[in-house]
Amino acid sequence: MLEDLRIAFIGGGNMARSLVGGLVARGCKPGRISVSDPSAEQRALMAKRIPVRMSADGAAAVQDADVVVFAVKPQVMKPAAESVAAAVQARKPLVLSIAAGIAAPDLEHWLGGGLAIVRAMPNTPALLGAGAAALWANPRVSKAQRATAQALLEAVGTALWIEDESLMDAVTALSGSGPAYFFLLMELLEEAGIGLGLPSEAARQLTLQTAFGAARMALESGEAPAALRKQVTSPGGTTAAALQVFEEGELKAVVARALTAARDRGRQLSRESGKEKP
Repeated sequence: MLEDLRIAFIGGGNMARSLVGGLVARGCKPGRISVSDPSAEQRALMAKRIPVRMSADGAAAVQDADVVVFAVKPQVMKPAAESVAAAVQARKPLVLSIAAGIAAPDLEHWLGGGLAIVRAMPNTPALLGAGAAALWANPRVSKAQRATAQALLEAVGTALWIEDESLMDAVTALSGSGPAYFFLLMELLEEAGIGLGLPSEAARQLTLQTAFGAARMALESGEAPAALRKQVTSPGGTTAAALQVFEEGELKAVVARALTAARDRGRQLSRESGKEKP
């Protein structure tokens, strides 16, 4: 499926590089992938990794594309879209946006309207082929195009569909920003282990392997995280003592507030991006 398509990326940063790498690993020919970025440094980084077609001109990159992936920062999405709007209108490709907080109607407006648009929210583990992404499609996206978008994101991890675009801000809060939450917990566990007297390297290795093992158990066991937690929590034991402290500190409420704050910030970014600037 993907091998037969011409795919253009607007933006050549980390996420674009991870997606391009995943696509090539899945059989896409580098010569059928175009990447546009105004930064010579970003173009050099991409070219060093994979010999795709590189350009500083977005319109040139998308002129023969079947799929156009917008992989730019939200604050530059409007000028990036407007700069390629004429070329996109001439070709009418599938448009895939991986920018947080950019609503599909705004992107479609900047591109001139009448387009099949998919929004996706991947996360940084996509750089290792272990990403988690959610996708949403507007009504113009065909069944075949949905399959294409899903295959593109599955080249770097797991991808699933949601049917309500307003939930993309919740996705951003949970999985888009989520790796940082786990990094923070690992950071705190490592520091606490050192505080208990462990050598720093031992504390780090034990923390990282414990996090990896717990995630792998959750993925492969088929059990819910709550069930796995109960299995390793003996009444009156050491784990129960630690979990009691988390409960007394209202960790559940703190996590809920954190994700709500991230979701609300996403909504704010969406409102701000949709405003016409003077």
